[in-house]
Amino acid sequence: MAPFFKVYMICWVSACLAALLLSYKERKSISLFQVEYWRFIFKPWRLTTFTIACLGMIIIAPYTGDPTWDYFDAFFMSTLTYLTSPWAIGTIYNAAKRKTRLSHAYLAICVWMFSASWSYDIYLVLRDGSYPETWFSNIFASSVLYISAGLFWNLDWVHGRGVTFAFMENSWSYSKAKSAFSKIVWYALLFIAFVSFLILYFFLLK
Repeated sequence: MAPFFKVYMICWVSACLAALLLSYKERKSISLFQVEYWRFIFKPWRLTTFTIACLGMIIIAPYTGDPTWDYFDAFFMSTLTYLTSPWAIGTIYNAAKRKTRLSHAYLAICVWMFSASWSYDIYLVLRDGSYPETWFSNIFASSVLYISAGLFWNLDWVHGRGVTFAFMENSWSYSKAKSAFSKIVWYALLFIAFVSFLILYFFLLK
């Protein structure tokens, strides 16, 4: 492995270890570790759309023409994205609005990068014995999908406000609103169409 990649790995592994220590120290105030977040993320429409999306990514993996993409990384990257992107995107937004600690934003960025990039990198290092040549382009491609997923699974409907993102509500990281997928379905379809286009572009048309 080239010296650059060794240094890069040391840097991101160190960043992840720091994030782990931080998450343990502040675990009681990090909404990712609270039961309310998991009730939010496992609402039926979110779980159903994740299942469909994950199966779709797994099914197309062998046909993308990308040797770095297989059933396993399609599964774990999809799962990590579903479980963390609503929280990470919401946390970064609220940190920018000064409603969340900057330390939580740091953790969110590490979770984002691990889900969209570093988990992919280390898997391929272990599988192939070398750092993937696609590591840099994957950061951008997977991050666009990660952000889109975080916005999609934050879609919510609030009485008096209409369709919004859950992280913009005072009750975030969970919504007190009743599940109302029928009220957000057209917005959801726009996200689904956009992400479907991106997947075709990144994996099938390149």
